[in-house]
Amino acid sequence: MKQTNNIHNTPAAPLRAEPRHHPKPNTTGHIKGVEATSSGLIRATMGSAAAAGAVLVFFWLPAEYGIDPTGIGGILGLTEMGEIKQQLYDEAAAEDAALGVAATIAPAVATGTDPAISVRLDAIEMQLAAIVAVIGADSRTVQERPAEPVALAPATAVDPTLVAPEWRDEVSYSLAPSEGVEIKLVMEEGAQATFEWTANGAVLNFDTHGDSNGQNVTYERGRSAPGQQGTLTAAFSGNHGWFWRNRTDAPVSLNLRTRGAYSEMRAP
Repeated sequence: MKQTNNIHNTPAAPLRAEPRHHPKPNTTGHIKGVEATSSGLIRATMGSAAAAGAVLVFFWLPAEYGIDPTGIGGILGLTEMGEIKQQLYDEAAAEDAALGVAATIAPAVATGTDPAISVRLDAIEMQLAAIVAVIGADSRTVQERPAEPVALAPATAVDPTLVAPEWRDEVSYSLAPSEGVEIKLVMEEGAQATFEWTANGAVLNFDTHGDSNGQNVTYERGRSAPGQQGTLTAAFSGNHGWFWRNRTDAPVSLNLRTRGAYSEMRAP
């Protein structure tokens, strides 16, 4: 009898488990990293340093200190922002540093008298007392002897060099509480300008300084000052002048008069 193979009746082959191949870890048991060369590290370090230097010169110095050696900070408006920051920092530092001086200035401010003016008044009173003493002695001597004719000297013209020159510019401002104002003189290096300012019976905080093309200098700072007079000598060619702020609770009238070697006054 012929036997016919039926594919449907053929028994299936038994399933066999196939071996799994696992990657062998390295000898240390960690993933192997990429080794960096010395030249690559040096190039990366130098690139980072160059980028940091560019950010420092182009952006950070103008925005933080108002120093702009490349001019890019001025174009982007960062230099002006840095100068305003420094001015605010200087004003805050001046107020903190003047806290110890305020105790000695307060009595003079309360009476409306500058300590320097009081010293000058005392010296004038001493001179007047000495003159009166001399005049009294001379008058007694004159009474003891006959009067003699006095020869009058001919009138002479007044030496114009002994007469104080007139002020070139004079400005006045009324500052409300916490309000400030800045006035600058355009001067060449070494030029001098005579000035006189007064708070007209009140007091003001002031900062005398100069600036030009990234250069900055502070000449003098004061707090609760009734006024000041003197000579300003430019440390370099640029803008030199004052910044005042009213830290009292009432409006203050500021008056400034100047003359000397400057091309113009820049005021609000």
